[in-house]
Amino acid sequence: MGFVKEFKEFAVKGNVMDLAVGVIIGGAFGKIIDSVVKDLVMPIVSAIIGQPDFSQLYLVLKGNVPANMPLEEARKLPETAIFAYGNFITVAINFFLLALVIFIMVKGINSLKRKEEAAPSAPPAPSKEQVLLAEIRDLLKNKQ
Repeated sequence: MGFVKEFKEFAVKGNVMDLAVGVIIGGAFGKIIDSVVKDLVMPIVSAIIGQPDFSQLYLVLKGNVPANMPLEEARKLPETAIFAYGNFITVAINFFLLALVIFIMVKGINSLKRKEEAAPSAPPAPSKEQVLLAEIRDLLKNKQ
């Protein structure tokens, strides 16, 4: 019974729930970044360098593969070794864009925190000693 109780306490803690929400949002955010790469960035890159899709870029290391054969068909040929570097390029661009967006978000959040910290706070209330000294001073002024 102790294990179930301990697991329940762990699962109900705020940090675990925050982490779960973060993972779910991160998954959805990853799909957005994938779409940005595939639908927005890659067409621009393709227009510049003339390659319609990086995922079809490969180098034949062993065997005979006819020119312009799609990667999936080339992989099915017997006794061939294919170095498929195109998908890596796409994933690397995807990672770079994701890291850039996360950096911009963190930078924005940090600047908001700095503004919040820089806001002037109310001066601290005088201590008991300061209040007592002020009363003594006022009494001495009144006696003169």
